[in-house]
Amino acid sequence: MNVVRPGDPGATRTCPHCRETILESAMACPACRHYLHYGASADAPSVAVLTPLLIEGNIRHPPNAEPWEYTVVVSIRDDLGVEIARKLIGVGAITANEQRTFTLSVEAAPIKEKLPGKGGTRH
Repeated sequence: MNVVRPGDPGATRTCPHCRETILESAMACPACRHYLHYGASADAPSVAVLTPLLIEGNIRHPPNAEPWEYTVVVSIRDDLGVEIARKLIGVGAITANEQRTFTLSVEAAPIKEKLPGKGGTRH
């Protein structure tokens, strides 16, 4: 559950396309990649997105071995080591000579400051 108020840094909402919880400031859903802000101009300057963490790896099942089942879980911990989120991403099976590639990326963007007089209730 989100304890951050709407409009504050870290505030979340639900993507209308895939129903995942995403940042309120997102222009596109990182899960389904649909665009969310319909009034935004295509010529508007985009916010620079940083990728401070990017890990990619793969597993290849050895030939002549029993099938493997796998579970992909991602957890997030704060600076005290307390788990603040845990998500099961996917499950599957892999058989002889098959390969799976897994990519984990963390994207970060600076928070746009609110202009005075902007915001308020939506009608």
